[in-house]
Amino acid sequence: MSYFDAASSAPLHPVARQALAASLDEGWSDPARLYREGRRARLLLDAAREAAADAVGCRPDELVFTPSGTHAVHLGVSGAVAGRRRVGRRVVVSAVEHSSVLHAAGEEAVRVPVDRYGRVAVSDWAGALGEGVALACLQSASHEVGTEQPVAEAAGVCREAGVPLLVDAAQSLGWGPVGGDWSLLTASAHKWGGPAGVGLLAVRKGVRFAPRGPADERESGRSPGFENIPAIVAAAASLRAVRAEAREEAVRLRALVDRIRARVPELVPDTEVVGDPVGRLPHLVTFSCLYVDGESLLHELDREGFSVSSGSSCTSSTLEPSHVLRAMGVLSEGNVRVSLPLGTPAEEVDRFLSVLPGAVASVRERLGAPVGAGAAAGAAAGPSSLVVDALGKRCPIPVIELAKVIGRVPVGGTVTVLSDDEAARLDIPAWCGMRGQEYVGAEERERGAAYLVRRAE
Repeated sequence: MSYFDAASSAPLHPVARQALAASLDEGWSDPARLYREGRRARLLLDAAREAAADAVGCRPDELVFTPSGTHAVHLGVSGAVAGRRRVGRRVVVSAVEHSSVLHAAGEEAVRVPVDRYGRVAVSDWAGALGEGVALACLQSASHEVGTEQPVAEAAGVCREAGVPLLVDAAQSLGWGPVGGDWSLLTASAHKWGGPAGVGLLAVRKGVRFAPRGPADERESGRSPGFENIPAIVAAAASLRAVRAEAREEAVRLRALVDRIRARVPELVPDTEVVGDPVGRLPHLVTFSCLYVDGESLLHELDREGFSVSSGSSCTSSTLEPSHVLRAMGVLSEGNVRVSLPLGTPAEEVDRFLSVLPGAVASVRERLGAPVGAGAAAGAAAGPSSLVVDALGKRCPIPVIELAKVIGRVPVGGTVTVLSDDEAARLDIPAWCGMRGQEYVGAEERERGAAYLVRRAE
């Protein structure tokens, strides 16, 4: 079995396993006590904090450990907003932030749009930092498509505007420190090969911060509860270990990901590779396949021995496509995210590339997808307009039905697709772009929307 979902949770690093086992014997006592067992636990906790702070690039007394990365995000956002309540309560975020950040920022957060690579423009970011903004949040790199954000530049304009910047560094911290003059930073140990249940929150000196919620004297009053010292020690030890391997592994994994990015469109027709091809994390690539049910494709790949993830609507309980793909305006159907863990052999990537075309073809065949380079080829003597009723049908059926009938109208003719599937809002325009057809627009209906497509070729 090949595990290609390190962006969700990386396999436990051998160093983490060793440190966890070793510290179970020494780190079980209360580090706040003055007797011998307490002092031993305190030494372990202090050493772990120093190691983690060194990796983050902050002072040890600026960093606290939390029960998770999500907990760190909510503590960071709520504490920073409360500390600046006299300024306002608005939070600026990018439209592609992790769901934990969006939940913490609230529904009234100002969302800065991104380009098709998933990156914010610094000018848009600066324009959002208006009156009443208490905090800005920007991920260091996308958890879904790997695109790196201009954190240093964003931190600079935040500093000029007098707004603290919280950086979600969960996906990137294992690869290196976050540059720029940021104010707060969060991360999660299981993303770099540490144990689950350990997060980091760094708050720079001078940042106004008022912890919200339950409180006690532990972790500077910012993260209440008894510290899980063995897990914290394992998290810090594994972070130091992966950093030591990062430079060499980044070069090797980037080459493997480049191979995937290049070969997938060659091997699988009607496929879109998304995210920045250069300014990205070294181990992560995302692509989407037309006429494919993402959940079925993941099951096919699982049967072939590959564990991957997806942002397609058909893989989620909400039946809505990933907010990241939506914000980027890219194809969501048949979406696959491959994120390679440290040590992934090149042979497994080659085997994945050999298996993928058959898996996609199998799903397309079951769904009755059009075969070849397009059903629109050739002249049509049919009506000048057609209506496709795809109400009640889920991704990718509306697009498949569109592809089947577009060739029945003459060039200049139109097809109207009726659909109440949220993914259609992304996938029909994306299909038009990939197939050289003209997307005219959508008209909202009482149930779903009517999508108008004009045949261009």
